[in-house]
Amino acid sequence: MRKLGLIGGMSWLSTRTYYEHINSLVQAKAGRRASAPLLIESLDFSQLQQLQSAGEWQRAARVLADSARRLEAMGAGALLIGANSMHKVYDEVAAAVSVPVLHIAECVGARMARDGVTKAGLLGTRNVMLEGFYRQKLIARDIELLPPQMKFVETLDQVIYGELMQGKATRHAQRELKSMIVELQRDGAQAIVLGCTELEMVVDIDANVLPIYDCTRIHAEAAVEWILGAE
Repeated sequence: MRKLGLIGGMSWLSTRTYYEHINSLVQAKAGRRASAPLLIESLDFSQLQQLQSAGEWQRAARVLADSARRLEAMGAGALLIGANSMHKVYDEVAAAVSVPVLHIAECVGARMARDGVTKAGLLGTRNVMLEGFYRQKLIARDIELLPPQMKFVETLDQVIYGELMQGKATRHAQRELKSMIVELQRDGAQAIVLGCTELEMVVDIDANVLPIYDCTRIHAEAAVEWILGAE
C-alpha cells in the first residue's frame, strides 16, 4: 500500500471521520488485519476558521502549503485536504508539492456524473455555497446546482461552526437539515451534496428523500483507491 498524507484539524472531528472511513475501507478491501499507511498533520483550526479577508486567506494558503511540504518530505505519495472550505486554497497547496493532491469536489463531481445526476442542491459553509472555487468543479461536470438560499447559508454557518465543530449533533440541527433537503427536492434537486465534512453528523446518508453525496466518504474512497494502487 502507498502512504497518504492528510492535512487535518479543520475540524478534528472531520479528521477523525476521514481516519475511520479510510481505515474501514482499507480493511474491507485488503483484509481485516490491514490498516492504512497514513501521515496526518492536525492544524490548529482556531487559527483558520471563518476567514474573511484576502490577506487572511493568503496566510491560510501558506499554512496549508507548509503542511503539505512537511507531509511530502516525510514520505507521503499523495495528499488530502480534510476540509471542503479550505479547498479555496487548493491551487496554492497543489503548487507547493510534487505529489498529487486529491480535490474533494472533483471526486464528488466524478461520482455524480457517473451516476447521471444533472441537477443538485449544495449544502456547506458560506464560502462553499457562495463562491465559485467549489461550485465550478461540479458545474464543469454538467451538473446544474440550485442557487444558494441565504436563509440556508445563515443557518448552516450557525449549525456547522456553533454546533458540529464542537462535537454537538442536536435534534434541532437534524430538523433544520431535513427541512432544507425537502425544500431542495421541491425545487427540483435530484440529489444533495454535503459540502461540509461534519454534516454527516446530522444527515442520514443512507435513508433520505434524495440521494446524498457525502463529500467526506467519497473523498475517502478516492484516497483508498490511491492507497491500494487502483489509480
